[in-house]
Amino acid sequence: MSAPEIQRHNELFEKAFSKTNLCIQCGYCLPACPTYQSMGTETASPRGRINLVKMAAEGKIDVTKDMAGPIDLCLGCRACEIACPVNVPYGQILEAAKEIIQKEKPKKTKDHFVHLLLTKGFTNPKFLNLIGDATWLYQKSGLNKLVQKTNAINLVAKPLGFFEKILPPVQKPSKRTKRGEWYKTERECKGKVAFFVGCVTDAMMHETNNNTIKLLNTVGLDVFIPEKQKCCGALHAHQGLLSETKELAKENLDVFKTSGIDYIVNSAGGCGAMLHEYRELLHDEPEWQQKAEAFSKKSVDVSVLLVKYGPLPFKREWNGIITYQPSCHLSNVQGVTEEPRQLLRSIPGANFIEMKDSDSCCASGGIYNLIHYEESSKILASKMENVKNTEATTVVTSNPGCLLQMKHGADKFAKDYKIETSHLVDLLVKLID
Repeated sequence: MSAPEIQRHNELFEKAFSKTNLCIQCGYCLPACPTYQSMGTETASPRGRINLVKMAAEGKIDVTKDMAGPIDLCLGCRACEIACPVNVPYGQILEAAKEIIQKEKPKKTKDHFVHLLLTKGFTNPKFLNLIGDATWLYQKSGLNKLVQKTNAINLVAKPLGFFEKILPPVQKPSKRTKRGEWYKTERECKGKVAFFVGCVTDAMMHETNNNTIKLLNTVGLDVFIPEKQKCCGALHAHQGLLSETKELAKENLDVFKTSGIDYIVNSAGGCGAMLHEYRELLHDEPEWQQKAEAFSKKSVDVSVLLVKYGPLPFKREWNGIITYQPSCHLSNVQGVTEEPRQLLRSIPGANFIEMKDSDSCCASGGIYNLIHYEESSKILASKMENVKNTEATTVVTSNPGCLLQMKHGADKFAKDYKIETSHLVDLLVKLID
């Protein structure tokens, strides 16, 4: 074993070994783990992965050869944490393992591209807006129809072709939320919130952001969009780029002033989980602890505020069955489970039916569905069977990534059922306008 390899083992030992020792190997996590359910092997389970991290930290197995594969195939949905009777911090173990793998594994061309995209692209709102503008032009010009007809994008990567087909229409760039501005309620002001717009959502799905602001204004909240906010860092953390994640967190802590603001609100479960955990992310940096604690305490999903300050003034009824696919990071990390369901049940005329295993992951997982398309599809196929069994005409989600995944599921596994998909805030706005 080389000196750098020994150093990595020691680093992993320092970061994760004591946490892996908390696992009593009881197996309560197994039924909750989507990859264990689809792959059926011990190394595809939380218990097995924790054991691999433990052995790698002890220097008994190789980080790259033995641990990297099973860790890479984890969705990071954190459902195992909810099932765990002894509160093993699986997310922290996973992040530590990914960080060590990222440092040690030999880099392939694909890795370099992902690294460059995350460190240079996702940290630059102007670059992302440029991508969003180009996508709008691509759709508006009709070029997308030609690409879909010829399957030209499949020559680059088949998964990209699948997701290009179900990308919702991108609104005009001029309709993107204006940063540095207040959006005032026309009602009696009940509070002031700062809105985290998200990087991909702001660039490609800004109609959802506009709808979020409209709903917050409707229940009497003034909304401010901090101008220099950055990507939350969730995608970076998923790839093991923890130092980059921390830098993004610190930039956001400086930009979002918590004084005079009642809440920091978001409408993306994945981003919200990262914001919620800034305090854990920066727990070992004393100069940032107080800011991170204040930030995380005020970070909240939009559904929580809509319930707290509602009810919404619905003007229309909804016909048909609605079912709900929650974001894992909204449920398992932020602990928000009831509010989205409460909003759906409150829609006049709607018949809300819970699907079987609704809280299990849809296998979107950041960019998991692009990197591990086949594994993701197996989980998605099972999810769509549960959707169809409710006879739902609409599937509602609470995260842009889950929305695209469910759109792909409806397109691939439920064509005959004509199931619509919608983000929660987009559906609610349709009914109050």
